[in-house]
Amino acid sequence: MLVWARQIKAGRSLIGWEQFQLALKAGVGIATIRRLERMSGPINAHFETIAKIRRALESAGVEFIGEPKPGVCVRLDCVRSTTDGERGNQ
Repeated sequence: MLVWARQIKAGRSLIGWEQFQLALKAGVGIATIRRLERMSGPINAHFETIAKIRRALESAGVEFIGEPKPGVCVRLDCVRSTTDGERGNQ
């Protein structure tokens, strides 16, 4: 699935991460996150860079859904605390 700049920014916002946090979790430079979030439409970057960012967001509970259309692109997987630390849907 294509990843759009708005999806990255929306996903980051859903989980309350700053740009530097996403950069750290994804293993990319903060300048890369800033540059990608300034784009409009599909992201023009190396496949592996996009994959790293997507994996970081998905590991935090962001789900990329449907076709990338502004406003209907990502959702947060509901997470509840359990005694054994497993993720679960509310």
